[in-house]
Amino acid sequence: MNVLFDIDDTLLTSSEFSALARKNSINAMIAMGLDSGYDDLRSNLDRIILEKGSNYGRHFDDLLSELGIEDGSRFVAAAIAAYHDTKTSIQPFPKVPLTLLRLRESGHRLYIATRGNSIKQWDKLIRLRLALFFGKVFVCESKDEDFYRQVASQLGSKSSDCVMVGDREDTDIAPAKASGMKTIRMIAGKYASVPSVADRTMTDFGQLPKILEDL
Repeated sequence: MNVLFDIDDTLLTSSEFSALARKNSINAMIAMGLDSGYDDLRSNLDRIILEKGSNYGRHFDDLLSELGIEDGSRFVAAAIAAYHDTKTSIQPFPKVPLTLLRLRESGHRLYIATRGNSIKQWDKLIRLRLALFFGKVFVCESKDEDFYRQVASQLGSKSSDCVMVGDREDTDIAPAKASGMKTIRMIAGKYASVPSVADRTMTDFGQLPKILEDL
């Protein structure tokens, strides 16, 4: 069976990482001499990320532009360095590596289906030491029903022979289910309270092999 996974809040607790990375980046800019308070910078950065999306590449540039800073190169460099340094602390959910190994050994074919930039997504998987579990990373701008149908087609498979595992109802579960895939919702992160139409739900990644057997 083809099993597709989202990354954030499915394989790792990305909400906590994002919050820490933003905190460290802002503090790095202040340490470099940026004359502004942490709370104001954090509020404005959060707003820019919400408006432009997490995959936008110039969050810090826009933040400095709003502050009227014409040459903010040193501040952007400090923020980016701090952000990447924070990446060294990211870890998958505790049972993810062993569970993925068991799934591979039982014959399941594992892939990633996510939004964003493919290099950035592979970077996450490499840092998590999970990259070798996955045959391919499928990336799109919008995870809609057509995207999941295209993924199944590229795998030379029927949608009904694929399972999507993710934490978000709007991008992981509903459109995958509409395409004909089976769906498993990981109840984690900031979307945990959203009701689900998934075929199965789980709160522990270690539950996945048994759920796949039942499906």
